[in-house]
Formats: sequence, C-alpha cells, structure tokens
Amino acid sequence: MNAPLRTRPDAATPVETTPPVRRRRRWPWVLGALAALGVGAFLFKDDLARYAAERQTPSQAADAAAPAAKPISVTVATATRREIAQVEQVTGTLVARDEVLVGAQIDGLRLDEYLVDVGDRVAQGQVLARLDRDMLETQALQNASSIAKAEAAIAQVEAAIAEAEASQVEALASLKRAEQLKGSGNVTGETLQARQTAAQVAAARVRAQGQNLKVAQADKALAEAQGREIALRLARTEVRAPSAGVVASRTARVGQIVGMAGEPLFRLVRDGEIELMAEATETRLHSIAAGQPARVTAAGVPEPFEGRVRLVEPTVDATTRLGVVRIALPTDRALRPGLFARGQIETARREGVTVPQSAILYGAEGVLVQVVKDGVVAERRVTLGLQDADGVEILEGIAAGEAVVARAGGFLRDGDRVAPVTTPAASASAADR
Repeated sequence: MNAPLRTRPDAATPVETTPPVRRRRRWPWVLGALAALGVGAFLFKDDLARYAAERQTPSQAADAAAPAAKPISVTVATATRREIAQVEQVTGTLVARDEVLVGAQIDGLRLDEYLVDVGDRVAQGQVLARLDRDMLETQALQNASSIAKAEAAIAQVEAAIAEAEASQVEALASLKRAEQLKGSGNVTGETLQARQTAAQVAAARVRAQGQNLKVAQADKALAEAQGREIALRLARTEVRAPSAGVVASRTARVGQIVGMAGEPLFRLVRDGEIELMAEATETRLHSIAAGQPARVTAAGVPEPFEGRVRLVEPTVDATTRLGVVRIALPTDRALRPGLFARGQIETARREGVTVPQSAILYGAEGVLVQVVKDGVVAERRVTLGLQDADGVEILEGIAAGEAVVARAGGFLRDGDRVAPVTTPAASASAADR
C-alpha cells in the first residue's frame, strides 16, 4: 500500500500570521506618583504631625516624653575651707655659697708637700701645704750678720762721738784760758786764734760723728726690716687656710714651682655652705622674696632638704628671660657642688575657700565656676587666689559648702538640669578637711 504523497507548499503561496502584542511601559508613572507623595508630605508635614499627636494616647505620650526629661548625671565637688599654700617650682645647680681660693703668697719656691686633699674639712689657719725654705733660712742668717755688723758700727760711732766731745771740751777750755790771758798780755794774738780754730774743729768733729751715728742706725734699721721681710717670707712657706671650710679641689703637686700669679693650689667651700642657684621665669619672679621657706631635692639624694631663699638677684637675663634665686641649705656631706636640684618655694600660705582646678572654666566672660543647686546648673564669675596641687582658692563668688561641677565644660549651660553625683573620694576628702 503506497503512502500518500506529501506536497511541499509552494513558496509563492501566502501564509497567514498573527501581529505581535505591544507592551505598555509603566515605571515613569510609578516615579511620578512617588515624587508627588514626597512633595505632599513635605508641604503638609506640620498638619501630619498634629494629626499624629492628636491620635496618640496619653500613655504613649508619657512614654515618649520620659527619656527626654531625664537629667544627665554629673560629678560634683564641695567647695571647702582649708589652708592653702602656693608653691613655685624652680630648678638649678648646687654651688658653693662662698668659694675661697688658696694660693701661694710667695714666688719662685718649690712645693715640698701638701697635707690635705679633696673632701677634707679644714679649720681656719690650718696648714694646707709647705714650700721649700732652705734659701730663705740662708738669707735669714745673712740678715742676722748684717744686723750685728750695724750694731757694732753704731757702737764704734758712739765711742768716736764720746772722744770728739771730750776733745771739744778740752778745746773750749783752752780757748777760755787764752781769752783770759790775752787781757794781761801773756798770750799773743796768734795763740788765741789757734785756740779758737781748735775749738771749732772739735765742734765740727762732734757733729760729723753724730751724722755717722745716724748712718749706722739707718743701716741697722734697714737690716732689721730685711729680717722682718725674710721672716714673713719664711712664714708664707706654710700655705694656710684663710677660713674654715671643705676642700673642693686641689691643684697642688709636689715639686711644682709656685707663684702668686699662678692658679690656686686649693679651692675651699667656706664653712661647707652649699646653696641652690636656681632660675625662675620673669613672670613668677615677683612673688619670690628672701626668707621664704623652700624644699630642695638634689639628684641622687633620696631625702629632701629644708632651706630658705637667701637672695633674689635684681636683674633678669635679657636672652633667657630668667632670673636667679639663691636658696641657702644646711650643711650636709650629701650636698655636692654641681648636682642638679629642684626647689619648691612656698610663696604664700593662708586659709580660704578652694575648689578643684578642673572646676575652673575660662570663657569669654572671664573665669567661671558651674554651681549646682537643687539640680540646676548656675554659672558664676569668680576671682582666683592661690593655687596648689589640690585646688584653687576662690576669693570671691563661691561660699564654702556649695557644690560645683568637678569637671566643668561646655556641654553644660546655665539653667540645665542635672543629677549631681558625689564621688566617694571627694566625700572623704571633704570630711577630712
């Protein structure tokens, strides 16, 4: 059985087709609707808020308002009346209050020995070193011979004077007899003239011997003066301490030739007195005065030393803008010149109302303190006084017992409600005072 033959459609025969369905775009309408809703919400936001408030129940309103009404907690401190001392901090170096230079008082001698060394404490007049004295002792012996020779010359002249005076007496007597005999004619004129000449010669001889005596006495005085000089030079061969103190340095060496123009053999700290030469800024120098108590801590010394301001130098360095303060310290072997030290000078002490330094607020209106009363912050302008490590004195504006914000800051404003909190440490501190 033969299958039916499939006929191929003719390409020229037209085929019926359905036209495609075209989709409509909707997203521009959605965007326009959203924009319209936003503009409407913005224009009518106040009306919507009032409508929402009217629809809100009283309990819901209370719940919403409760968190906003709760005051913030702040730490407060109590203004207390106590004794306050203001202290100025200074730094400097320990120096000798008075350094004594000890050197040779004679030139050209050799140093034989030194008897003290650095750190030794010496008394006034104590021998520190000895110089060679052999040459001076020889000169002293020569001087003694010169004095003896001058004394012998004086004795000779005195004998010559006695002889000249005797001759003068004899010549005067002969002249007197000749004058008596001249009247009776027993003596010629030539004899009388001879007797007069002899008397004049005898007087001149007496005067000459008197001058020789003065020369001999001058020679003796010169020899004695030279003897005193040699004795002084011999005494200066022993180098002595001009005052009591402690030997700070020694340059003396055995065998060296010393001289008055050379460097000192020893340096002494008079009476062992050490002081702090400190520097203070020119803005704080006016508050420091002589006699104020000070506490000094030296480098390497664990215990502080109590001292007093001895001197405030009247000038200020034009370059560093610092002034010099000298603090007298007690004598102690632990204090050595050259050590670095810090000083705390108590410039003032009195009783007053104080608050913590952190409670002070500096603003455009001046110095302020934020007082807390009945849970409300009130800003007060105050006048500051002394300061120490624990607080600041309030001269005017705060009374003792008032509560102040312990750490004042710009986050609080006048009239803000707060919940004051007193720390245990602040309470204990106030109770102690």
